[in-house]
Amino acid sequence: MRIDLHTHSTASDGTDTPAELVRNAAAAGLDIVALTDHDTTRGYAEAIAALPEGLTLVTGMELSCRVDGVGLHMLAYLFDPEEPELAAERELVRDDRVPRARAMVGRLQELGVPVTWEQVARIAGDGSVGRPHVAEAMAELGVVRDVSGAFTQEWLADGGRAYVRKHELDPFEAIRLVKAAGGVTVFAHPAAVKRGEVVPESAIARLAEAGLDGIEVDHMDHDEATRARLRGLAKELGLLTTGSSDYHGSRKTCGLGEYVTDPEIYGEITRRATGAFPVPGAGGRH
Repeated sequence: MRIDLHTHSTASDGTDTPAELVRNAAAAGLDIVALTDHDTTRGYAEAIAALPEGLTLVTGMELSCRVDGVGLHMLAYLFDPEEPELAAERELVRDDRVPRARAMVGRLQELGVPVTWEQVARIAGDGSVGRPHVAEAMAELGVVRDVSGAFTQEWLADGGRAYVRKHELDPFEAIRLVKAAGGVTVFAHPAAVKRGEVVPESAIARLAEAGLDGIEVDHMDHDEATRARLRGLAKELGLLTTGSSDYHGSRKTCGLGEYVTDPEIYGEITRRATGAFPVPGAGGRH
């Protein structure tokens, strides 16, 4: 059984529509895929309606958080999307994305980059606008070679010259909200140092004490030594370990199913969740 628990669609910053994503997941030989767009659940209905027979969808989300001045992403799975408190926080984070992206465009213009808000808005389309859309605009202009080339201290990385903070959840509050909505939490790519500063292991221990369910270990931004260290930490803290592609379509090089989650771990995630259930495919006939 092949299980990928971290993917993005055009509902946030991926390039596949939710329908395309589930069809591509089936074509890639996946049995289970999680849709985890940034701070939004807007892709669920389209993904479910297009879900091919033989593929199961796990509904999820990737929440933007910050602890001790360091940004982190919290994957939430199988929560009740209608739970009002979590929904309200999700909207706060999402609503801050437009003014934040506009501010980054302004900073880039001050730095001599001829990017425009109209260009970024065109790239984002109906998705939740974010740094990858700004980065793609920079790549279109030839300022950087590709999207990843914009995520440096020179440009858009945390603390970079054109970086602007957005509204972010305290991760301890995120864990509480997701659990109250019946969901399961997994700390996404916790040691992705190429993205910028990462939280220390002591903070992961505090999150575990607060009810964090797991950490994402097998990820394109973790080398083998890092994965081994994280597995040891997870064992010590009693955390589940997941693997996933963090697929963004053509915006990233990692393909669907490039990293996967152990079926036993997936089974434990579904056992812990009470807010929603995985959706089995019906051939896209809904």
